[in-house]
Amino acid sequence: MSNSKTPLTYREAGVDIDAGESLVQRIKPIAAKTNRDGVLSGIGGFGGLFQIPSGYKEPVLVSGTDGVGTKLRLAFEWHRHDTVGIDLVAMSVNDILVQGAEPLYFLDYFACGKLSVDIAASVVGGVGTGCKISGCALIGGETAEMPGMYPEGEYDLAGFAVGIVEKSKIITGESIKEGDIILGLGSSGPHSNGYSLIRKIIDLTGAKPDMPFGENPSKKFADYVMAPTRIYVKPVLEAIKKFGDSIKGMAHITGGGLTENIPRILKNNIAAQINKNSWTKPEIFNWLQSQGNVEESEMHRVFNCGIGFVIVVDPKDAQALKTMLSDSGEVVHEIGQIVANTGLAPRVFYA
Repeated sequence: MSNSKTPLTYREAGVDIDAGESLVQRIKPIAAKTNRDGVLSGIGGFGGLFQIPSGYKEPVLVSGTDGVGTKLRLAFEWHRHDTVGIDLVAMSVNDILVQGAEPLYFLDYFACGKLSVDIAASVVGGVGTGCKISGCALIGGETAEMPGMYPEGEYDLAGFAVGIVEKSKIITGESIKEGDIILGLGSSGPHSNGYSLIRKIIDLTGAKPDMPFGENPSKKFADYVMAPTRIYVKPVLEAIKKFGDSIKGMAHITGGGLTENIPRILKNNIAAQINKNSWTKPEIFNWLQSQGNVEESEMHRVFNCGIGFVIVVDPKDAQALKTMLSDSGEVVHEIGQIVANTGLAPRVFYA
């Protein structure tokens, strides 16, 4: 055993404290742009402070946490770091939206082997964009530089959102009944789910990120594969305010697709009948299915197939809700209805 005669530093061990502080200074203006009523502290403290808004009789906090998954591997390989932060926010805020909650604030966790301030700032810039879109504040986070844990140029992301809803207005799905209408809001692509299968298909086909794809000559394959997860918060919250109890249940279509996510809000005596011809699947899903020789049932069990969020609504307000959401910029389809569950069919079946 030999002792080093030269004093060692943390930087020589692989952790650059100065780079970390530089990143904090880059993040502060990003976070400041997301400020909203209730924020009591900025980035850099030991904890983010947020005051519960006034006007609630029985406020309930709703929290959600998620990551981006193996979509990050494509971000590394294709040098696409600016939108995965949007994915990170979207996966949590869309989840808590399902229960009628308005997102209040978000915190992120960025872990890497060697910190690149430029890459990390690009990622967090996407987090800030996602927070702006969803109306929540970025009030804190953590950057962890851990040499030996991640190869250089790679990182992992996690985050969580906290929202609020009046206890009497929590949307649970309990009131869903036979005859209710299922509306589907269009997705921007695969969002952040199914990327282990997507990457497998890309490897098998040799598809390149810059190859032409789709009808728009200015867009490339990577633009479709890496399109950030759509955030549904603001138009859906407005719809909840207008239609109230007519909106009986909602589902964020993540891993498991329509097949696995819709049953999460259904009682045992009902099922969802989906007309898969009621919307046109985006071309990226047709490509994945054909190039990967993926069965139709597997497509609907893995991917959102073009429907990123589902709302179950009373038939009397279905058309008005569809019009309102369409006017707000959403692509909305009436994709099915609630039917009796005979116990013989799956909880979601396709007509």
